[in-house]
Amino acid sequence: MIRVRLRFTGRVQGVGFRYFAQMNAAQFHVTGWVKNMYDGSVTAEAQGTKKQIEDFIESMKHGHRFMRIDHVTAEECPLCEGEKDFKVKY
Repeated sequence: MIRVRLRFTGRVQGVGFRYFAQMNAAQFHVTGWVKNMYDGSVTAEAQGTKKQIEDFIESMKHGHRFMRIDHVTAEECPLCEGEKDFKVKY
């Protein structure tokens, strides 16, 4: 099990990005959260197996027709024990 902090830049706000992330997290059985940032980026933390996280990130990169990801950064962070779902934070 791993947990990564992700930062997405591009056209990622106002295009349903957070809900797309939540849908993909459910598909790949990833827990964590996603949140819009004041600088126009989106930050997320995702927790699961290495394969689940890789699949989640790859699906996010493909996105949908309204969003565009220019850059993704990922760094490991501490696990969040007992986490059960993936939430949209406001």
